[in-house]
Amino acid sequence: MIVVAAGAALIDVVAVRAGRPAAAWRRHLSVELGTRPVDDVWILTGAAAAAAVGLWLIILALTPGLRHWLPLRSPAPGLRASLDRDGAADLLRDAAMQVPGVSRARIRVRRHRVKARADVRFRDLQQVKDDLTAVLYEERDRLVLARPPRIVVRVRQRTD
Repeated sequence: MIVVAAGAALIDVVAVRAGRPAAAWRRHLSVELGTRPVDDVWILTGAAAAAAVGLWLIILALTPGLRHWLPLRSPAPGLRASLDRDGAADLLRDAAMQVPGVSRARIRVRRHRVKARADVRFRDLQQVKDDLTAVLYEERDRLVLARPPRIVVRVRQRTD
């Protein structure tokens, strides 16, 4: 409802800027708002409604929500489960540390992408990257996520 009203107002403003006259509903609304006193019941009601909507939007913006949770595939229609992103990162990090040559792994899990960075002490970088990618994809598939994220792997040689 609000999107439709905002879209109609935007279309009318664009039409006015293009040189056409304002729509009748907008002219009528501007006359009504310009002639009514500020202490009118309808003006106060509209202001209270706008303030309540604004307060509600601020509350929604400050609440954490469920963005930190990754939804899991459900075997039954009424069953819902999710996995914490930090928990998923820990599981993926444990799997990455099992790859020979990886001395340190940092995993960052987002909704659409997993970024994996690994330090390699020995072995060829490309071999470690291929093994690490395969292990991370296997572990990601074991997590049974509803929308499996893409995995990006970066490796670097550490000699110190």
